[in-house]
Parts: sequence; C-alpha cells; structure tokens
Amino acid sequence: MVKELIINSAPGGVTIALVQDKQLVELNKEQINNNYAVGDIYLGRIKKIMPGLNAAFVDVGYEKDAFLHYLDLGPQVQSLLKLTRQVRNGNFTDYLLSGFKREEDIDKSGKISSILSKDLLIPVQIAKEPISTKGPRLSSDLSIAGRFVVLVPFSDVISISKKIKSNTERTRLRKIVEGIKPKGFGIIIRTVSEKKGVAEIQKDILDLVSKWELFMKAVPKTGPAKRILGEMGRTSTILRDILNADFTHVYVDDPALFEEVKSYVHEISPEMESIVKLYKGKEPIFEHFGIEKQIKASFGKTVNLAGGAYLVIEHTEALHVIDVNSGNRTANPENQEENALQVNKEAAKEIARQLRLRDMGGIVVIDFIDMHKAPNRKELFDFLKTEMSHDRAKHTILPPSKFGLVQITRQRVRPEMNIVTSEKCPTCGGTGEIKASIVLIDDIENNLNYILNEQAEKGITLCVHPYLEAFIKKGLLSKQMRWFFKYGQWVKVKGVTSYHLTEFAFINNKEEEIKL
Repeated sequence: MVKELIINSAPGGVTIALVQDKQLVELNKEQINNNYAVGDIYLGRIKKIMPGLNAAFVDVGYEKDAFLHYLDLGPQVQSLLKLTRQVRNGNFTDYLLSGFKREEDIDKSGKISSILSKDLLIPVQIAKEPISTKGPRLSSDLSIAGRFVVLVPFSDVISISKKIKSNTERTRLRKIVEGIKPKGFGIIIRTVSEKKGVAEIQKDILDLVSKWELFMKAVPKTGPAKRILGEMGRTSTILRDILNADFTHVYVDDPALFEEVKSYVHEISPEMESIVKLYKGKEPIFEHFGIEKQIKASFGKTVNLAGGAYLVIEHTEALHVIDVNSGNRTANPENQEENALQVNKEAAKEIARQLRLRDMGGIVVIDFIDMHKAPNRKELFDFLKTEMSHDRAKHTILPPSKFGLVQITRQRVRPEMNIVTSEKCPTCGGTGEIKASIVLIDDIENNLNYILNEQAEKGITLCVHPYLEAFIKKGLLSKQMRWFFKYGQWVKVKGVTSYHLTEFAFINNKEEEIKL
C-alpha cells in the first residue's frame, strides 16, 4: 500500500490530504489560530457545579463554557489540584515529580461537588473540540503525547498498546521503558514503537519530560481561562501519528511550511527526510494530484460506487444513516444472494473510507441489502471489520441485525468534515431564472457603444460563450461586420468554454478586462 500526504497551504489554514494508492482516504483542516485543539491544556476556572449531571461547567475562554464530567477527572485529580496550588504559590519548584507526595485516588462513584468548587482553578485538557452549539469537552486526567509513547503524570504504570501482539516484543518494550522512565510518571507505549530501539524511545520520553517542564513553568504565569500548553499543529500531529515506512512522498506547496515539515520529519525520522518535496507546479496542488476531483465526488448526499451501486448518506442530530442501493448493477436472478453480498462488500469498503474521510462520529446506522444466509452476513461483518481496522478513531461494530442493519459507534473529537459539493448556478444565481436571451445582444451592444464611443478604447476583444460567438459571426453580414461598419474598427470575438451562456467580458489591447 503506497501512502502519500498532500499538504495545501492557504491564507485561512492548511488542508492535509492522506492518499492511499492514489485514493483519498482522509482530509484534515488546520485552521489558523485554532485555540481549542485536542490535547491543548488550559487553566480552567470552575463556573458552575451541576450535581444532577455529576459534572461541572468550566471557563476556558471559549464563548460557551466547557464540560467536565466526574468520570473525566482522572483518579489523581486531588494530586493535580495540590500541585497546581503549590506551584502557583511558589511552594513547589521541582518541575519533575520525584519529590512530590501524591494524594489517594478518588472514588470512582463519587460526587463532583466533593472535589471541585466554584471559581477553583484546575488544569484541564481538551478531549473533544467545540462541535455545533456545544463547547469543548474536557478531561483533567492529563497526558502528553509523543511519537512513540505518551507521558502520564501522577502514575507509575506502564501500559502497552493492544495492537502490539507479540509477547516477546511487549516484554522488550516494557524493559526498555522501565529503565528510563522518570519517577512519578506513567508511560503508555504506542503501536508505532514496535521494533524501535532504546535511543529512539529514550529521546521521545526526554522530549515529553521537557514539555512537562514547560507546562510547570507556565502554570504560575498563566491567567485563568488561558492556554498553558498547546498541542503541535495539525500537520505535525498527523505526521507524528501516522508517518511510517509505507509513505513514499509528502508534498507541500508552501516554502515556509515545507521547511517546517522537513525539519519535523528530520527530527522524528531522519531517514525519511528525503520524501518531503516542495511542489512548484503552476496549477493548484490539489488539482495536480486529483484531490479536488475526488473531494467533489466523495462528499454530498449520494456517493457512487464503481460497480453501479451507490450510497445515500443522511445526517440527523443524533446519528448518521447510510443506505446501500444496488442501482443499475445487473443482478443474476438465480444468484441474487451472491450479487447482494458483492454489492454489500463493495459498499462496506467505501463506507469505511467515508467514515474516515468525513470524520463522521457518534452512531452510524447502515442499511445493507438484505441477505438471507447467515454465512454471508458473517462474511460481510468480518470484511467490514477488516476495512475499519485502518481507522485510527476508536470504534465498535455490531453484527448485522435480522433486518440487515449494522450499527457502528465511532469516536468523534472534532467537528465533522462537511464540504458542499453543489454549486450555485452562475447563470441564474440560484433563482432558477435567467435574463431573456433576446435582450442579451442589446446589453452587449450598449456596453460596446459606451466603450468605443465614450471611453475611446481601441483594439478590444469581446469574450463570450462559444455558442454566442457562433451567433455573432454567423453570415456574410454578421453582427461583427455590422459593428465594423458602425464603429469603424474591428471588434475581435473570442469563444471561452468556461463562460456560462449569458456571460460576456471586454478585454483591452493590454489584455486587461474592462470593468463595466
């Protein structure tokens, strides 16, 4: 599987396209000044305790208060509150936690009112970005993510990703981390650390400890509802999480961002620095690599599949519904069950891609084509699980019900990627009506009269749709010839295929458009 990253920089932010075997599978947008990204740590101020919800609303500077549930406090929240008080009062200056006495873990079934109070200051981490009318979702169980490991304060536990299956490798990684782990910190070993050496893992842990020290130094200086420590930019985060030997190219169209990306890749994986390329083509980078066309074809209510089948994707407030239709696919009446299975598997592959591409979260209900044989339903279920295994978001898939419905829950931490693929008609402006064609030539001639007689322009060119060009040039005594006799100069007429039927423009002899 060949993977490429195509990075498009624009004034409003950066768009990152992940392409596998030339097919777009993920699209991420990093907005400039996105202050509430997942992983950012803020000094929150408790605004209101909600005993009925066992939660608190927290001011982190967003227009709507953020939400912090008791279960998201973390077992060591009392230690975090104690450390915050001591550091802000200047009573604790050891930035590591080797000399810090931890408090006892809180009760899992306790009440938030016994832990937090109004106006209390507490460091909180963005667990889910603001979505729709809701503010951010928070956690006070802090962690700092690196490329190979995650640093967890107030813990001594070493956890290993379940995706690392080999017991020998798990034992090796545990021994490496036990020897270099700082006291007072737990470590989560990520999947990408598999088969990595001591030096790479140690460097990652030291980098994370440095970030923790920056956090500790910033706590006394940071005001309420302000950011203490920011996550890396979306570009660097994606590179950190997914860059591996499968990647063949990373294309960037902005020189400054190119240097930033190249520097970061050199830092985390020096042997792959050469795959970062600066795109210098004349056409936009997404058009050159066919990304723009795939975006237009992949978003929207209806998604067509290669075999003639299609998906209909509907969104409601509570869930997403995907309907699988066989379309004009020719079915063999004698083998209808086999045909349904093939259509369903084709749809399952595209659905797994669509969930990643649109970053759809929450509950997803899929209405596959009915299949009567249990082995076929199991084969579809196993196939969908395999296709979904590439998805980095946490998800759960339930087997098909007797009605042929498959339910998926998928983690959502950011707003869903929504791109409008329909365009307003340039001719009617969305009204469904256009100017009467009989008066179009009158409009052109009125403007022509003004340009030639009142502005005294010379050597002008009229640009119109090719159909209109043919009409103006038609016959021996054409409109173009009549204008020559009337104005005493030849008006060039040029057909432009990108113009809509009633669009026209005048160009002067300097190749500049004449503003009317």
